[in-house]
Amino acid sequence: MKWKPFTHKGQTFDLSHLHDTSLTVVQPAKDDKPEIVYDLEVTFGLHCFTSGLKDGEKLDPEWQYCDSRECRHFDKQRYELSKQLPAIVAALRQKKCFHSGKGNFFLVELMGSSGAKQQYEVYFSVSKASGGNGKLNLFVQSAYVRTRGQQPHKKPIGFCILLHNVKNNRPIRVPQ
Repeated sequence: MKWKPFTHKGQTFDLSHLHDTSLTVVQPAKDDKPEIVYDLEVTFGLHCFTSGLKDGEKLDPEWQYCDSRECRHFDKQRYELSKQLPAIVAALRQKKCFHSGKGNFFLVELMGSSGAKQQYEVYFSVSKASGGNGKLNLFVQSAYVRTRGQQPHKKPIGFCILLHNVKNNRPIRVPQ
């Protein structure tokens, strides 16, 4: 996916940092287990830089951004934070991931904004790529600052364990 730039009143917001990309994740050898290399095709979704509307709100056509499935509000805060997503994704091997209980996973980054720490939640799914080439798809579905409550953090799952289980058709249980 190659996202088209968004333009509002002469200001252009470049989205090339969210174009599809490839990523290689190396799980280091440990004890008697050899190194494992995972090849990922990374895709970033519309929700990484847009937001939904609150009840009763109407979508301002000047701030509307559409993909093939839906139109949403272009969100400047999400857009600015999305610039960090490629680096966050590249470092997933070192992150604690959590099962959302809805078939996807998330991680929490603490972001500083004018001295205050905010929880930046990044939601993603992993699946096998079609074609039987051994590659995996990483779809970053959404990313935003949590403004109310907190996503319950259950037992974390290592990103490489997640990749291994998907690649080998092993189920990933939702922690209790």
